[in-house]
Amino acid sequence: MKLAEALQERSDLNTKISQLRNRLTNNATAQEGEQPAEKPSELLAELDKAVARLEYVIAKINITNCTIKVDGKTLTEIIAQKDCLAQKESVLQSLITAASGRLNRISRSEIKILSTVNVPEIQKESDMISAQIRSLNTTLQQTNWTADLIED
Repeated sequence: MKLAEALQERSDLNTKISQLRNRLTNNATAQEGEQPAEKPSELLAELDKAVARLEYVIAKINITNCTIKVDGKTLTEIIAQKDCLAQKESVLQSLITAASGRLNRISRSEIKILSTVNVPEIQKESDMISAQIRSLNTTLQQTNWTADLIED
């Protein structure tokens, strides 16, 4: 199984568990003398199987991410780098938005509000970070479809 397939299975299992939660909640009670639409005991058994499989898949994904290297870095390191860059880029975009706001003055006696940062310079940095994130995403996607999941 390829890493990308395991990642998709993880996503599918998370969706299934969420759906089972809703189905269990919907069938947790029934009017006296009536039967629920689905048997909670069967849903609980299905939940146990899904959770056990999810645990297995997550562990194997994590082992694979810690083992597979691209350009001397593990996938875990690349993911951490991408996540941190995305967080920084988000902060820079918030700063750009705040610093770019226009406040109109009605008269000259009103206080003039000025930006305290160089917006074009910060936008350039944000654009460079976005490019790095795209490159890292491409590397991760390529690796996900070529690397085998470590299942030993």
